[in-house]
Amino acid sequence: MITKEQFLKKVSSRSLAISVVGLGYVGLPLAVEFAKEGFKVIGIDIDKRKVDSVNASQSYIPDVPTEDVAALVRGGKLSATTDYAALKEVDAVSICVPTPLGKSRDPDMSYVISSADEVAKHCHTGMLIVLESTTYPGTTDEILLPRLKQRGFKIGEDVFLAFSPERIDPGNKNYGVRNTPKVVGGYTNDCTDVVHALYLTAITTVIKVHGTQAAEMVKLLENTFRAVNIGLVNEMALICDKLGVNVWEVIDAAKSKPFGFMPFYPGPGLGGHCIPIDPLYLSWRMKSFNYNARFIELADDINMNMPRHVVSKVAEALNDDSKPIKGSRILVLGAAYKKDIDDVRESPALDVIKLLGDRGGIVDYHDPYIPTISLEHAGGEGSKQSVALTDDRIRNADCVVIVTDHSAFDYADLGHKAKLIVDTRNAMAKAQPRRARVVSL
Repeated sequence: MITKEQFLKKVSSRSLAISVVGLGYVGLPLAVEFAKEGFKVIGIDIDKRKVDSVNASQSYIPDVPTEDVAALVRGGKLSATTDYAALKEVDAVSICVPTPLGKSRDPDMSYVISSADEVAKHCHTGMLIVLESTTYPGTTDEILLPRLKQRGFKIGEDVFLAFSPERIDPGNKNYGVRNTPKVVGGYTNDCTDVVHALYLTAITTVIKVHGTQAAEMVKLLENTFRAVNIGLVNEMALICDKLGVNVWEVIDAAKSKPFGFMPFYPGPGLGGHCIPIDPLYLSWRMKSFNYNARFIELADDINMNMPRHVVSKVAEALNDDSKPIKGSRILVLGAAYKKDIDDVRESPALDVIKLLGDRGGIVDYHDPYIPTISLEHAGGEGSKQSVALTDDRIRNADCVVIVTDHSAFDYADLGHKAKLIVDTRNAMAKAQPRRARVVSL
């Protein structure tokens, strides 16, 4: 048995070691921040390429500078391994593995379950276990708790168990791990106290909630709020399109109200590791309570169908030029799910490219951050390579479709050289004068 006071003393003295399981967009930044605070950090990932990269002092996450990784590795504060046995050497472990949706759009908990099995196998007295992977309320208590109890551990006495939702926003220049407030909830009050103390060493603001389910619910509320409001504004875009009204002008005017309104913007669909997925975890969970989460499912339906709306706009725009999609040369700009990042997870661009190809379009794409895409993620086959964005390619395209509004694109030049542009991000609004005919979402 280890007391809360003993654990807190080890936190204060920086004499405990920490492991971060899952070295992706969430795990590596967290591992780096803990290591910067003087803790010895061992990252664990089943992807040997990530492990080798960390140990070679190289960052593969744009938000984490290579020089930071190199300094920490050189100083003996950061290392990585594929072997879960390293958990025997640490006092705290944060689990940051993916929680995607399966083919039937149900939660895929395989990564969490696999990690929980390994953590329970190597767990020892005095360890703090924190789940950070976004999931449905009850996961910590239903997956991690019984595995620890099966090993004979008393939670809050022998080991500490907590949930803390990750809040990483890839590519955000203003908010990272350290200055984004962190929420923590433990299985017992002592569990909450120790996770609060540990995270407060590396994160400026740490907020306690009562229990693991409350902490799990916080992240789902945050992203359901965004998904539903994006679904609302996407429907507004559809309505404005039918009325012949410019939705972007409407939003700009509405946001002039200093109270009671928060602007959201339409687009070609939802992407990323959180907003398209997390609300469906909650919707799925509520089905076990015989409750239908109507807002979530309606918003998901609207957002999921936006790529089809984009393709319809392309078809209408080409039709005005007496051209069908079939046989037309279409250049898609942007494959990442949002601007200025190299993340293609759940990107609507994949669906747009696949749907245009299904209708016989000759489709190329260009993205300075995404050299290759797999169409299998959109239910298609094969892969595509990003093409060079040459003057000839722009001029020869029957239609250019802006799906991701990267800052690197020269929109004024694009407007001068392209014939037809379907703009799903309002990127061309300030590109004047222009030769191209621009069709908005």
